Amino acid sequence: MAVTYSLSRPATALVAVLLLSFGSVAASHIEDQAEQFFRSGHTNNWAVLVCTSRFWFNYRHVANTLSVYRSVKRLGIPDSHIVLMLADDMACNPRNPKPATVFSHKNMELNVYGDDVEVDYRSYEVTVENFLRVLTGRIPPSTPRSKRLLSDDRSNILIYMTGHGGNGFLKFQDSEEITNIELADAFEQMWQKRRYNELLFIIDTCQGASMYERFYSPNIMALASSQVGEDSLSHQPDPAIGVHLMDRYTFYVLEFLEEINPASQTNMNDLFQVCPKSLCVSTPGHRTDLFQRDPKNVLITDFFGSVRKVEITTETINLQQGSEIMESSYKEDQMDEELMEPLKYAEQLPVAQIIHQKPKLKDWHPPGGFILGLWALIIMVFFKTYGIKHMKFIF
Repeated sequence: MAVTYSLSRPATALVAVLLLSFGSVAASHIEDQAEQFFRSGHTNNWAVLVCTSRFWFNYRHVANTLSVYRSVKRLGIPDSHIVLMLADDMACNPRNPKPATVFSHKNMELNVYGDDVEVDYRSYEVTVENFLRVLTGRIPPSTPRSKRLLSDDRSNILIYMTGHGGNGFLKFQDSEEITNIELADAFEQMWQKRRYNELLFIIDTCQGASMYERFYSPNIMALASSQVGEDSLSHQPDPAIGVHLMDRYTFYVLEFLEEINPASQTNMNDLFQVCPKSLCVSTPGHRTDLFQRDPKNVLITDFFGSVRKVEITTETINLQQGSEIMESSYKEDQMDEELMEPLKYAEQLPVAQIIHQKPKLKDWHPPGGFILGLWALIIMVFFKTYGIKHMKFIF
């Protein structure tokens, strides 16, 4: 009996060691699977698209931004993950011969304004302060969800900007500027606050390369339409509306994106080549020294699309426990709603009554022209009666 007991103890220890080794192997296998599953390091995509120019002659900057907006939506990024900032509404401008439309090509076939554009910041809301607050997350608690960049350390973010700029700055609405130092510091705050995994910055403006010279945060890839000292030129003039429809660099970038689909294996190196100097006239630039991955291994859809990684399993997952918790919380919410007083709308006039309401009578005041004419008549009668010789007795 004692011999049997003494033999069983080493066997038990051996079994325990085998179980531990098997468990460690299984854990390492699961970790390898997870690492392969998230090999690009991101699980969600965001886009911040900014047009900083006002006035009708800057029509092309609005068309640039809306064209990029259309492309990222087509490749899978939903409106809930896009922050669209337009400094002017060209679709409703009185000079627009085709209201509620914005075209990016002179054939007038593609309306990039569309029927489902969701503009988050418009007109005078497009300021340097609001832009920096969106990036850094330093916004008032009352700000609606649609105006927030709710990214995290697993987010790949595309930031596209277009407008008028110079060496080290970009103008906002001809009233203020953002400098390359301010932009670099905002990206550093984003990195410190774990608001992005990788960031792609694209800018279409004069001397655009100067805007990424001061970047110092990791995992940033930047592209610009022109080098320092060069202008970024417009494209597609339209005599019907009297302005150019797009900028050259964005035009060829979007022509390239039209060939991309969600399953495309096209990489960032291909994007670097889309607009040579022979087409753009200016010299596009890019910066990749802060980016950890090789651009040839970075898919276009890592930033312009929203390709969800899914794992198909044949195993049965028990959701009973979770469903019971949800049912209990639903019952608690119902009890809370029963205890609360029902909400009521404020009393107001019916819409039909407002429409057919007669305007209120205003007090009559003589028009300014009538008073002026009366004084002129009095002066004429005075001169006709007394003449100029009597003026000395008056003055």
